[in-house]
Amino acid sequence: MVKQVRQVVRARPVREEGTGRLTAVGRAAVAGLRSLGGRTIAMIGTAVAVVLAVIVTGFFLYSHGTSRPPIPATRARHYTETDACLLTDRHGINAKPAAAVWQGMQDASLTTHARVSYSSVTGEQSTANARPFLNALLQGSCEVVLAVGGPEVKAAQEVTQRYAKLGFVLVGGGSGNGSKGGAGSDNVAWVPADDGLRAGVAAAVKRAVDARG
Repeated sequence: MVKQVRQVVRARPVREEGTGRLTAVGRAAVAGLRSLGGRTIAMIGTAVAVVLAVIVTGFFLYSHGTSRPPIPATRARHYTETDACLLTDRHGINAKPAAAVWQGMQDASLTTHARVSYSSVTGEQSTANARPFLNALLQGSCEVVLAVGGPEVKAAQEVTQRYAKLGFVLVGGGSGNGSKGGAGSDNVAWVPADDGLRAGVAAAVKRAVDARG
């Protein structure tokens, strides 16, 4: 009687190649972490947390910021080609009455869009010393010239007829209470240095700019 011999073949578990590689990588990662100190692991964890926080914050700002309406561009004031220039004493526009004159010029600029500037007479406060400063304005681009202060006003009075195409606004008594100058001085406006100086200057500058517009 022939005995039948059964060969028992044990099937080996099939290991997928991808799973094996992942397991190897995981073991390597665990071994690497074990080799690091606790302090180093903590630092790495903190760095990862910071990076994630930055990414989340950036995404939040982007997703919410894109829904906001665009901010309109600031509109710049467009000036005309007319320049109104003020001649003051050594105190400039920081003292009365020049401070009120300068405010009136700025008020006029808002409506006429004329450029406004000022120049101070330094050194000796006399008519002779004021003339070079006034000449610098006359030879520049000034079409309306203002003067405040005794020597400055007197220097301007001397040239009003010579520069008949320019407008002059003089602060003081003059021909009185905002009226124009005498014969041949239709380009001159006098503004009294009283409580209405600012408004008077603004109105005079506007008239002078409009006349040369």
